[in-house]
Amino acid sequence: MSPRAGQAGHTARTLAFVESPVQLLNVLEWAHLHGREAAVPPSAREGGPAAPPGHDGADPGRATGPDGTAPAAAAGSGTAPAAAARPGGADAATAFMPAQAPTPAPAGPGPAVPPQSRRAAVRRAAGDGTAAGADLTVVVLSPTDPMTRGQLRRMADLARDEGYRVRWEEARGGTTAPFHTIGGLAGALRRARRIVMGDPFSRYVQLLLTITRAKDLVVVDDGTATMEFVAQLARGERLVRWHRKGGRPGARDLLFAPVSSSARRRLTPSAGRRVEVFSSMPVSEIPDGVTVTANDFAWTRARFGPPVVTAGADMVGTSLVETGVVDGERYLEAVRALARAHGATRYFAHRRESPDKLRRLAAETGLEIVRPELPLELVARRGPVGRTILSFPSTVVHTLPLALAGTGVRVAVCDIDPAWLTDTASPRAQGFLSGVTGTARDVHRLATVTSPA
Repeated sequence: MSPRAGQAGHTARTLAFVESPVQLLNVLEWAHLHGREAAVPPSAREGGPAAPPGHDGADPGRATGPDGTAPAAAAGSGTAPAAAARPGGADAATAFMPAQAPTPAPAGPGPAVPPQSRRAAVRRAAGDGTAAGADLTVVVLSPTDPMTRGQLRRMADLARDEGYRVRWEEARGGTTAPFHTIGGLAGALRRARRIVMGDPFSRYVQLLLTITRAKDLVVVDDGTATMEFVAQLARGERLVRWHRKGGRPGARDLLFAPVSSSARRRLTPSAGRRVEVFSSMPVSEIPDGVTVTANDFAWTRARFGPPVVTAGADMVGTSLVETGVVDGERYLEAVRALARAHGATRYFAHRRESPDKLRRLAAETGLEIVRPELPLELVARRGPVGRTILSFPSTVVHTLPLALAGTGVRVAVCDIDPAWLTDTASPRAQGFLSGVTGTARDVHRLATVTSPA
């Protein structure tokens, strides 16, 4: 019996809400760590009402690729083996753009789910008639960005192969989409005993928290934002993303303030409510009553690799330009200088980096631009990967050393020069980015690249 078939009549007592590929990866890591206990929270193991079954079938996200075309062989459907990847396996997870090409290639359909993951799922199903995640439903609140959607589809396939149910919601597919999404989830939210979320700053998630009666709340990593979330919760502050902090609240912020305040109260532990933070990030200010569990990427290391390690260097891109924190020209010069100094040949683009910026990077630096089809932790673990990975302050300086433990790959981080910041950058930006670098373990710190004014 396949994992999906084994869940046909099951009800979900744990709902996980994700909006990005990394959030879904960390839900899988959390579920792996907690094992079968992750499916049913302590408060629901004895009796209690059952949630209505979620739908895990024909979601729109599985029917088309990032460009609207159908993925080859319905990759990750769970009904047929994935096509074999070429040597090294990188082509199954990334789309490559030659350095001279004028436009970054979108993530292509290709085989998305590694064969070893499928085999692991089959072994677990064969050894036990009930899939490990039978009581966990992952709800994807799909964004509109094509690259993010493409990565989420492939991560959803991995989740299904692990035995978890996936419910794909076109949560932003038009003016009425939020009403349909929230209305369709209301019953499951009220009956769920545990809620797992990847982004407590998300207005969507905050709104859903006002509906649920769950006594167990779990926040899994959404990158460096987790550090700020825990600190704000400890200080009793309103929940605001770090790169926006310091600015005046807009009209929408003021309108949504009651919902945000309610979400913050829901995320504060009480006598009848347990809150867990599952994170690979350093957490210094821990609110009273919050349980912090370390994410060491055990699932990633168990399912993927080890990678082939090449002699060269790879570079990891960042969306700091797109979020208005770093000046685009300064960033371009810094990438050029780092690539030249360390012999980097490939640039792994962040899913939010703009095509225009990536075209310029390819033309002016000679780097091969890579648009990953899976989170970088999985791509790097599968390989091939350079012996040195260069990065600016970002989540990967914390996660890649964990995912690549024992492989001999060195992660090197270059600080952001204050001169690179834009006039509109949050006053918190420099301190926050320095903290991201300074608290990273097992990384090599590079001297800040100086770029001409």
